[in-house]
Amino acid sequence: MSFNQSENDMSLNQTEVREIQKIEQIYYMKPIIETIKIYFGRVGILDSLDYIHDILRDSQAEVEKLLVERKSRGEINDISQARKSIVGSAFSNCLIYIFLKNKESGFILPNIFVTNKTRDAKFESLITIQVGEETQKPDMDLIFYSETPNKELFKTMVVSLKTSLRERAGQTYKWKLLMEIASSDCSVKDKYNIQYNPTHPPIVCFATVNFYNEINQPQHRGMFKFFDASFIGKPMNADFIANMSTLVDFVNKNLV
Repeated sequence: MSFNQSENDMSLNQTEVREIQKIEQIYYMKPIIETIKIYFGRVGILDSLDYIHDILRDSQAEVEKLLVERKSRGEINDISQARKSIVGSAFSNCLIYIFLKNKESGFILPNIFVTNKTRDAKFESLITIQVGEETQKPDMDLIFYSETPNKELFKTMVVSLKTSLRERAGQTYKWKLLMEIASSDCSVKDKYNIQYNPTHPPIVCFATVNFYNEINQPQHRGMFKFFDASFIGKPMNADFIANMSTLVDFVNKNLV
């Protein structure tokens, strides 16, 4: 199944425009977006995805200034705690923002969307595996998805985002293994009464910025084999993980 793209399709819809505006209004995203625009001019909108690590690092000093100002005004109590809560959210917002800017520029098909509202009811049957009387859901931060011309959900791709491989990346690939067991005809499925029957099982992916240079450690590299694809927001030449800019081509090919 494929969808044709015309010149008029290259603009964002109202929901996507509002999403960009919402991200632009987040206080800590303002200096990050200024840095993103610098990278747009330096390496281009598409290749900026490969520099999310550098964008976040280059914005760090300005974000710190904002935290100090908010602390002095009594808006936050603990700078270190605020900093921790920002890191993961900044990665997610940065990726969504650049992705939408790529779509606005015509690099992404018009029927492909991204959301961090991963608990939306329309995705429930795709991400919920029944194990006896319990359910299992993946640890995910973003969903990329496509719609039919009738605006019905077509295909999905769930992504776990981690700034560091020290975080619990393993939870997502364990769910991926469970999904494959649930989709197969094997004794393990029957033994644990595993049930999962979506029309289109989601593609399961991982993305990181590798802040602590853990990417080449064998115990971490091994987990990438369990994902359908893995991406890194830092220029790299490796056979086990792809540069983030390839995400655009990946969703265009796999979600239509």
